[in-house]
Amino acid sequence: MAETTYLEAIRQALFEEMDRDPAVLLMGEDVSVYGGAFKVSAGLLERFGWERVIDTPISETAIVGAAVGMGFTGLRPVAELQFIDFIACCFNQVTNFVAKSHYLWGAPVPIVLRGPCGGGVHGGPFHSANPEMYFVHTPGLKVVCPATPYDAKGLLKSAIRDNNPVLFLEHKFLYRRIKEELPEAEYTVPIGKAVVKREGRDLTILSYAAMLHNSLEAAAQLEKEGISTEVIDLRTLLPLDRETILKSLARTNKLLVVHEDTRTGGIAAEIAAIVTESAFEDLDGPIRRVTSLDTPVPYAPTLENYFLPNTEKIVAAARDLALY
Repeated sequence: MAETTYLEAIRQALFEEMDRDPAVLLMGEDVSVYGGAFKVSAGLLERFGWERVIDTPISETAIVGAAVGMGFTGLRPVAELQFIDFIACCFNQVTNFVAKSHYLWGAPVPIVLRGPCGGGVHGGPFHSANPEMYFVHTPGLKVVCPATPYDAKGLLKSAIRDNNPVLFLEHKFLYRRIKEELPEAEYTVPIGKAVVKREGRDLTILSYAAMLHNSLEAAAQLEKEGISTEVIDLRTLLPLDRETILKSLARTNKLLVVHEDTRTGGIAAEIAAIVTESAFEDLDGPIRRVTSLDTPVPYAPTLENYFLPNTEKIVAAARDLALY
């Protein structure tokens, strides 16, 4: 067991899958000699060469279009978008072509679209996006948002092996801040399965990506106040693990959903609808949300801190819900 950063876990997954399957390749802006904007792909060129570690023009539309063509011809491309914000440039390709190909004519599209998301690094409105819900609303895609090195590695390996197109969101705030001991043996993590990170009795917090860590910090603080909090890492938003959510709610009877995405139309709203339809009788209080504000991500650190959810906001919302 070796302590590994979130970033290094992703690199390990790329090395292992490219070693395992010669059909796997990496393509994107500056991924070869430079090693990627965040150095995720450092060393891949030396191991696998120019034909499998491919620098592209600064054109997300070209990257996704080429990846789709490769996928149709039997390759398994991993396409890196230098900042996930710019997946908006190829929205039509992803939602109108990639996501519908299997439905329309039975074609598998074994591609992974991966890239850094999220705020907390003062990147401003064009380098801090959390665009997951645009794609959670799109049948035919899978959307993965790992929070830990173990899951980042295992889920990326599963995504590369999947015959469906997978959007793999890597929260850049976690790249070098989160470390974990990883098994030396090869492993994968199944797509579509949430995990209980902390057991509790009084309320459930659902979260994913960077906000999972704030939620765990909040749960530790609440424990000191006598409030026992269950924390669940969703890990995958599409497909969503409804069974784990509803089982937890049946135990705790109160639900708080925390996400960094903006409030309106976030996954919290969908989860609230699911619970209302399927488990209304299990609720002993209103479903609460802690989210970012409905504005673009501010540049100024003070404004960004105000915009983002944090541990203190989660504690306050959970405390209020527990006392309801």
